[in-house]
Amino acid sequence: MSRKKRTSRMLENAELRSAGLKAVDPRMDFGDVRTVANLTAHMEQLRTKLDAYNTALAIIDSSKSEIDTLEKLLGDLADQMLIGVAFKYGKNSREYEMAGGVRKSERIRRSTVSRLKAGADEPTSSSARGQAV
Repeated sequence: MSRKKRTSRMLENAELRSAGLKAVDPRMDFGDVRTVANLTAHMEQLRTKLDAYNTALAIIDSSKSEIDTLEKLLGDLADQMLIGVAFKYGKNSREYEMAGGVRKSERIRRSTVSRLKAGADEPTSSSARGQAV
């Protein structure tokens, strides 16, 4: 999802105000920095910064897409390499384990885990018979 590009309400308002001021007097000057030319220069500076900001966002979005693609490619390649090790050496080999796989002999199935838990919850055989001391 791309980031939202930025706009400026202040810039839009200043453009409208500038058009009105230029209609009254294009060389309006109230002294110090309060001139139509200075207002126009500041508007252009803000417009340039907004353009640079939005361009940077586009570059970031593009880089993020490239990173996502490369991560997927790298993950697929790593999986394929592990499958290659399993094919060459077997899923129960030391090499498969060294490459990051779980040896077939060390894998515990869910049904086995359930049976082990169920067995642990049952009372022992001597207490199950109701033998009292």
